Amino acid sequence: MLADLNPLEPITAVPLFTIHLGSWAVVVSNHAAMVCAASVILLVGIPLAARSRKLVPRGWQNLVESVCVFLREQMARPLLGEHTDRYIGFLWTAFFFILTLNLVAMVPTEKIISLVTGKRSHFGGPATANIWITGALAVVSFFMTHAYGIRRHGLVGYLVHLAPPAPGWLMPLIYPLELLGVFVRPFSLAIRLFANIVAGHMVLGTILGLVFIFKNLGVASVSVVACVALSFLELLVAFIQAYVFTFLSALYIALATSSEH
Repeated sequence: MLADLNPLEPITAVPLFTIHLGSWAVVVSNHAAMVCAASVILLVGIPLAARSRKLVPRGWQNLVESVCVFLREQMARPLLGEHTDRYIGFLWTAFFFILTLNLVAMVPTEKIISLVTGKRSHFGGPATANIWITGALAVVSFFMTHAYGIRRHGLVGYLVHLAPPAPGWLMPLIYPLELLGVFVRPFSLAIRLFANIVAGHMVLGTILGLVFIFKNLGVASVSVVACVALSFLELLVAFIQAYVFTFLSALYIALATSSEH
């Protein structure tokens, strides 16, 4: 019976359909579909919040504006200073996109669709539990960081700016280490987000699976209570991981654009 419990099932990428573009075949997985769904939610939800021009925002507008102001004033401005407004658009986009991916992953859409249609569905799942998606987000942050740095200092000035001021005889040692650190950063962004989301969903899937393995009322009661408690923890993790990714991106942008290393 333990063999029937697969904690990786909730986070596994499953092909949904294939789009043929000439000789190319584009396979759309459940995670890719969730990325599209999150994009649609943001393309509809954010303009709705920005559409109202009320001096005293309420409801959805108040929530979105409060988050935007917090990210700009409490997170970005201490790092970016007077240049905050130049880069805050990217940081807002990164935060809301990752947060939306994390939140929609908590909705058991595949189970809901299966109950409604009577057929097994794979539409759903945590997109940020896919290393390719978190890697793509990290690569975007990587290129945006260096694009901002090059625009600020120029290509030559930015390359010189990578290493801190140091005696000339130390530069052959320091510069390669700094360069290595530049390329390690996107890996840390991708793996941190990926690992936290994977761990949370695996634990939830394992604990809930105990109900079907033991088929015992006592075990079921404990499992359900534990899943509810862990779901609230996962909700907190969804916000924390979106914030951490955005904060580190802001930190890297600040390092790339500051006059001092």
